[in-house]
Amino acid sequence: MSTAAAAKQPVLRIGLTGGIASGKSTVAQLFAAHGVPILDADRIAREVVAPGSALRAQLFERFGEQIRDSKGDLDRAALRRLVFADESLRRELEALMHPAIQQRTEQLAEHTHGAYQIHVVPLLVENNLSGRYDRILVVDSPEALQLARLRARDGSSAAQARAILAAQASRAARLAIADDVIVNDAAAQALRAQVASLHERYLQLAAARGHNSA
Repeated sequence: MSTAAAAKQPVLRIGLTGGIASGKSTVAQLFAAHGVPILDADRIAREVVAPGSALRAQLFERFGEQIRDSKGDLDRAALRRLVFADESLRRELEALMHPAIQQRTEQLAEHTHGAYQIHVVPLLVENNLSGRYDRILVVDSPEALQLARLRARDGSSAAQARAILAAQASRAARLAIADDVIVNDAAAQALRAQVASLHERYLQLAAARGHNSA
């Protein structure tokens, strides 16, 4: 990151990403247990389309009644199925959502305290957002394990699960931009140990950053 960018962004920012069902949320929760502020793009995405928001109205206008549930609320699962079945629709959705998500993320980041921040960004690679962060942390899982977790979590068919994985950046593409990697293919204790080790490393980097900018 350039000196100018660092001056505007004094708090160390870690971009956490990984494929769907790789364990990003679990890893984020483990960092949160160490007192680390977590800014989750998926949670922010829900916030920017809250009932009564202009963006929610835009989604209904663009994608129609098929994304409403029986109560008239936004049916996120229906929207996900729709856009993952049609790449052009997925790109339209991203064009609507991403600017609002990024703007809200920046607002929250500027008012969030801590030695460093974890930003959970599922589509970090796909949207070329690595330049926004000081380090990129990738949660890595074998694709077969991702598929199994996805089907168990969402009740997806094998074909649906494969389509979702195919719509995302490849495992190799994520690993290519990683500064740090957490391997999530074993027991929970192994995951906790990896997070604890990285937490200490990030605290050291944050302290050095503060010293150098003083």
